[in-house]
Amino acid sequence: MTNMWTVLVILLVVWAVLAVTGFAINGLLWLAIIGVILFVGTLIFGFVRNRSRRDHLRP
Repeated sequence: MTNMWTVLVILLVVWAVLAVTGFAINGLLWLAIIGVILFVGTLIFGFVRNRSRRDHLRP
């Protein structure tokens, strides 16, 4: 389970950097939009995955 969270955190950092870069450079607004979408998607994936694992562990 720790490996999954490590990958998710790394992905979140990469998406955040893409979004900031896209907003900082005017011509790359599309990069910011993609970064934000991927960031939110990764967060949702992590929360859903964590919740499903937690539900399976309950007696």
